[in-house]
Amino acid sequence: MSVASNTATDASAPAGGLRRLFRRPTALFGAAAILIMTAAAYLMPLLVHLDPNHIDVMNRFAPPLSGGYLFGTDELGRDVLARLLAGGRISLTIGFAAMALSVIIGTAVGMIAGYRGGVIGAVLMRFVDAMMAFPTVFLVLALALLVKPGVASTTVLIAATSWMTVARLVEGQYRSLRHAEYAAAARTCGASGLRIMIVELLPNAAGAIIIAATINVARAILLESYVSYLGYGIQPPMASWGNMLNNAQVYLTSAPWLAILPGLAITITVTSFNFIGDGLRDMLDPRS
Repeated sequence: MSVASNTATDASAPAGGLRRLFRRPTALFGAAAILIMTAAAYLMPLLVHLDPNHIDVMNRFAPPLSGGYLFGTDELGRDVLARLLAGGRISLTIGFAAMALSVIIGTAVGMIAGYRGGVIGAVLMRFVDAMMAFPTVFLVLALALLVKPGVASTTVLIAATSWMTVARLVEGQYRSLRHAEYAAAARTCGASGLRIMIVELLPNAAGAIIIAATINVARAILLESYVSYLGYGIQPPMASWGNMLNNAQVYLTSAPWLAILPGLAITITVTSFNFIGDGLRDMLDPRS
């Protein structure tokens, strides 16, 4: 009777999580928005020829829905839609890559600190605290002065300043899980510490890591926009949403769409990832 009851409970858990997710329309909106934006950024250029660097001096500052340009043109006559899609590819690529790198670093540091504890755990977590004491934007800008701007360097810089939250979250999870019965049983069977950390404990901490990863994508896109807006990230003529805002600030009154459109793209993307993170938190929380 108890085995059947446990099986029914395990089978109903994913269904219950999905029901909780579908009860949050904001999470569904966020997922749909990210899917549409990602598909547009990566697939539309394959279907329609859009050159983000093509200059049409005869159509400079063409407003949206004029001159054959859906979103108008910028100060050089470049298609704003093409540049938004190109910028979306850069921003989303940096966001996902920086998220993956920061999650790997943060998870490794957090699992070692949480499982080992003692002096090793204390030293690692005090280093995390020291890193978190610096304002993230200023830390990124300070590091950006030391490297050549580009997609790879911007990704590494953002990841290097975003892993601490993941490390603290994972450390807390591992500290509470390391004394669980299944971990003790694995130690009794002679499993190594590395195997216990990865095989036994990591799946049980995966829910929190997934939520942190989702939020880190939004954080990475926002940081890339900050850095590029200030001129230290993606450099022209390569487009990103941040440097599009930088170029548009001179034309706020004469051509406001140059700032409004990339600003909306950043806002929708970051908000959507945060909505997805909230939905995943409800879905994966066993107490909900």
